[in-house]
Amino acid sequence: MVGPLQGIFPGLTRGGYQITSPKHRDYNCIAWALGDTGNWWWPGPDAEHEYWPPGIMREMTIPSFQAAYALFGYGICESEQVEPGFEKVALFADPQGSPTHAARQLPSGRWTSKLGAMEDIEHDLHDLEGTAYGSVVLVMKRPVSVAHGI
Repeated sequence: MVGPLQGIFPGLTRGGYQITSPKHRDYNCIAWALGDTGNWWWPGPDAEHEYWPPGIMREMTIPSFQAAYALFGYGICESEQVEPGFEKVALFADPQGSPTHAARQLPSGRWTSKLGAMEDIEHDLHDLEGTAYGSVVLVMKRPVSVAHGI
C-alpha cells in the first residue's frame, strides 16, 4: 500500500522512512535543516511572513541559499557520507536550478526533512529526489562544535 507521502515522493518506498513529527506550518525544510522550528525560511518577496537572513539576497538561487547556510558555519563539501565531528545539509533544486528543499544529516547517516507544511521525516537522502524536489545539488558541512539551533 502506497501512503500519501510515497505518492508525492515515490523514492520513499526504497529506503523506508519514519515520520518524526505531526503536520504543522510553524517552519519549513530550510529552517529545519538549521534547527529553527519557529520560522518559515524562504527568500520570496513576502518578507512579513517568510524569514530570510539580513544581508543575503532574497533570490531563488543556489548561491543565495549557500550564503544563508554559510552564515551558520556551513561550507561546501564533497561527500554526503557521515563524517564524525561534522553536521551536513543537502540542498535540492529543480531542473532549472531553483532551490526546492533542504535536508539535514543525522548522526546515523540518515537524513531528516520537513516536508513543507507536512511532517518531519527520517529518510535516505536520495529517496526524496523526483518531480516534487528535483535532485540534490549541493552538500554543505560544519563542525559539530559550531552546530546550534536558531
